[in-house]
This record gives sequence, C-alpha cells and structure tokens, in this order.
Amino acid sequence: MCLILFAKNQHKKYKLIVAANRDEFYKRETVQADYWDDHEKVLAGRDLQAGGTWMGVNTNGLVSMLTNYRDLKHIKDDAPSRGHLVSDFLIEEPSASSYLESIAHNGKAYNGFNLICGNADELYYYGNYQTGVYEIPDGTHGLSNALLNTEWPKVVRGKQKLSKLIEQDQVIAERLFETLYDDLKADIIELPDTGVGLEMEEMLSPMFIKSPNYGSRCSTVLLVDQDDNYTYVERTYNIEDFSYTERDFQFTVK
Repeated sequence: MCLILFAKNQHKKYKLIVAANRDEFYKRETVQADYWDDHEKVLAGRDLQAGGTWMGVNTNGLVSMLTNYRDLKHIKDDAPSRGHLVSDFLIEEPSASSYLESIAHNGKAYNGFNLICGNADELYYYGNYQTGVYEIPDGTHGLSNALLNTEWPKVVRGKQKLSKLIEQDQVIAERLFETLYDDLKADIIELPDTGVGLEMEEMLSPMFIKSPNYGSRCSTVLLVDQDDNYTYVERTYNIEDFSYTERDFQFTVK
C-alpha cells in the first residue's frame, strides 16, 4: 500500500476502520483479494512476482498492512521481499509485538518499509527508518511512504476526510472508496523532498495516483464492528478508464 488511513476506537459502531490505496507499477502481476488456496485462513490480494501481499486479514482476526518508505538513493537490489512481512504474520499468527521486534533485529536488510500488525483491538507499528516497535494509540492515523503520521499533503487530507466521515456518521464502504478516489495534486510548496525530483513528487502527491505506468491499482476498505464482524472490500481498477471490479467478504471472529 502507499496510503493507509485508519481510525481506532473513534466510531460508535466500528472499533477499526481502514481505507487504503495500493500504488504499484501497472505491469506487476497480482491477483485480487480472496482466501488463499495454500493458507485458507488468509484473506488478501497477492503479488505474483514475489508471492506476498500488501494488506490482508485472517479469519482469526489478525490484520497486517505495509507501505514502502520512499528512499530511492538507498535501494538494495538483493533485498528480500517486503510483502512476505505481511503474509508471514497472517500465516504464522505470532503476537504482533514480538513479531515486529524480531523483524526489527534484521530490519535494515530490507528496502524501506512501514509495517502495521495486530488485530482490531491492538495494533503495533514498526518502520525500518526508525528504532523501536510502538503500540498505536486510539485515534485517526495516516501512513504513506514516510513514517506513521508524517504530515505529507495526502496524509493530512486523508485524515481530515476520514475524520469528517466519522463525525457525520457516514462510515460505509462506498463513502470510504469515494474518499480514497481523490486525485487532487498537492501544491508545489507543500511537496516533500524525497529525492525523486519535483515532477515526480507532484505526480505521486495525490491520494489516488494516475500516471502512464504507475498508480493506484486497487483500494481496500476494512470495517470491524464491536462484535468482531469483519467486512473486507477490495476495489480493483481498470487502468484504461478507471472502471472497477469489486470483491466483498464478511466473517465473524469467535
């Protein structure tokens, strides 16, 4: 994912609300969200190049989500796949804090990433451009290609829009997808400097990215209510005209 907006214990019905966009090169092959044939408890999309995923849940209520940390000056060609950090958590089901602590011991072997693991009641965060593992407090949060809650324009805008939906009690999948489908570019003066040049910074600045070769390929909404009913909806876009197909899953954690 390249934008994750989420709210923990901010809504009377839902204890966890997640709305996320996955940005990727269009030519990279993936499959849409489904239960995995080789790990039937895992519900996620799948990257066919490396075999991992960017976001998913499992039927025991675990949640895992990842974004890349943008630092093109320090890319390692031989680094292991970051997508397996998400899927391994959902498959192996360790405690979130201990899992992230174990990853932190070897975090610098990977290219830059941010990883959130846990369940609807407890979420933990680790990014390999910082030190330490942290429990995420209640509140509305945003994560893009810098550290958690770094105030990039898309993160600020997304958090504001999510907070407004919560305040107006309009938290439904359709409104969250509308929030994510926001292709407004940031003002040049607001852009971060991540070393990719001004033109690319501007292209990457919207919540929903559209460009000839790279962009927001799918959006995902996760809603978990107070009775641990999980709703997981993925909208996958046709990059030619931005029409979409949608997959909708529900399950209850006992």
